[in-house]
Amino acid sequence: MNQLVGVISDTHGLLRSSAMNILKTCDLILHAGDICGQEIIDELQALQQTVFVRGNMDRFPSGGAIHSTASLEIAGVHFFMLHDVSQLDLDPKAAGIDVVIYGHSHSPDISYRDDVLFLNPGSIGPKRFSLPISMAVIRVENQVLHPELITLDD
Repeated sequence: MNQLVGVISDTHGLLRSSAMNILKTCDLILHAGDICGQEIIDELQALQQTVFVRGNMDRFPSGGAIHSTASLEIAGVHFFMLHDVSQLDLDPKAAGIDVVIYGHSHSPDISYRDDVLFLNPGSIGPKRFSLPISMAVIRVENQVLHPELITLDD
C-alpha cells in the first residue's frame, strides 16, 4: 500500500493557502503541535484525516482529546510523533519505530539515527527569525520512505 503523508507543525493559528494546496493532495496529515486554535483543527479535519499532538503553546479545555504523543502505523511503517524531540523518552529503534516526527524548533530537518528517520517539517505559521516557512511530505511506497522538505514562498 502506498500513502502520501503531509507533515506540518507550529501553525500558531495560521494555515497558509500554499500549504493547504499541498495537504489536500495527501492521504493523511500529521500535525506535530503548536496548533493554537480550534479553527485550525476544524479546517484541517475538513480537508483530510489529521492526527494532532499538543505543543507547548496549545491550551485546550481539560479532557481535550489531543495528547502529547501519537503512535500510528501508516502503510506498514511505524510513526511516533511528539512536539519537542528533547522530550523523547524511549529508544525508537528498540520500540520498533521507523519514523519520529517532531516540531518545536521551527527548523526543518531530515536526519537518520540508528536507521530511524527523524523529521522536523519546520513551521508553516508566522515567520520566525530567518527560518524558512516549510512543511514536509513523506511518500511511503512498499514500506520504503521518501521524505521531502518543502519551502513555501509566502
